[in-house]
Amino acid sequence: MPMLDELMPWSAPPLRLGREWVMAPDAGSLRARWDVLVGAEAGEREALFGCTRVRTPHSAVSQLPGQSTGTGRFVREDGRCPAPVRVLHGPFDEQWLIPDHRLIDMARPELWRVADERQVFVVEPGYVAGAPGAPVVVSALLPDGRSPAGRPGRIRPLYRRPGGLEPNLAPGLLAALSTAYGREVDAEEVIAWILAVAGSSPAGCAVPLPADPGVWLSGVDLGRRLMEIQLRGVHGGARPRLPGGRRPYVRAAVPARPDAIGYDAAEEVLSLGDGRISPVPREAWDFEVSGVRVLEHWFERRTGEAEAGTLEAIRPASWPQEWTSELLELITVLALLGELRVRKEELKVVTEITREELGSVLPPPAAARRPASVLDHHEEGPEGQFALL
Repeated sequence: MPMLDELMPWSAPPLRLGREWVMAPDAGSLRARWDVLVGAEAGEREALFGCTRVRTPHSAVSQLPGQSTGTGRFVREDGRCPAPVRVLHGPFDEQWLIPDHRLIDMARPELWRVADERQVFVVEPGYVAGAPGAPVVVSALLPDGRSPAGRPGRIRPLYRRPGGLEPNLAPGLLAALSTAYGREVDAEEVIAWILAVAGSSPAGCAVPLPADPGVWLSGVDLGRRLMEIQLRGVHGGARPRLPGGRRPYVRAAVPARPDAIGYDAAEEVLSLGDGRISPVPREAWDFEVSGVRVLEHWFERRTGEAEAGTLEAIRPASWPQEWTSELLELITVLALLGELRVRKEELKVVTEITREELGSVLPPPAAARRPASVLDHHEEGPEGQFALL
């Protein structure tokens, strides 16, 4: 059967930050870290920065596309922190990032260049043998592509150009599917189908294509619902909500410093220290990606120990209310996705479109695996120079 790598040929590896302090669950911590860094003496600044072979305070780096950050060498930086941007860390954790290219080892500018209000990113978490969980997820936010299990994954934009132009699909695929199903098939239908049926394997993500138009429509309908939940109200969809009586609420306030997360399946109660949230469906607690429980990983990212004296140690003094609101939404997303697993398991592709029938489409040409040339906006090069693209 076709592989995701063939159907969506252009992909990028995960962002490689090089230093963890540039990303955080709250924007305030990032601004505080920046202020400490730019206020430090030269020697201390280098130690706090976290130098790598790719980035030091002396590196000459161009702007990230779509951002208005400085391009002078960071060793001379004395201005305010650039406005942090919302990104997706791992499969479901929405966090904040300082979008300054001088601070990020491998920021993947080609992804920033096509990130806009029309874009949808398909994220393929790293493969872990025998591990349950979603083989692909989608995001309207720029994803870092990092797997909770530490395995390398891939990031695949739906569109190769801003404005929802030029789908990142094998040339001729939409025409071939339209002919097979007797109706026009668009790019978002293909993504919906991938969400509904994709399966992980050591060779990559496999995507069977049904010969039956009715099976295709059923899968697309399921995939659209999966996409709506994961996009969380972006692109005109509704924000995820559980039905009345099943919505999670805070029953006991989360303490300033919760020390552990736990779950009582009988009572459907999620505990964060002395804090209590319920009802929390078992599907939400058990939801895993790459063999890692999503809720536990989310909690660890906010409460794990940081080395004293580092920028990572600058964080909220107490649990922010915003984190509780984000947790309630995450529980809702995972619960709704968990409920749809039965439908995914029931969706069977009995007869498939063969690779011979897609002979004019697969494998895709080498050019389809490279990013498109995007020249619709100015990008500043190192030290304020004009960037030639």
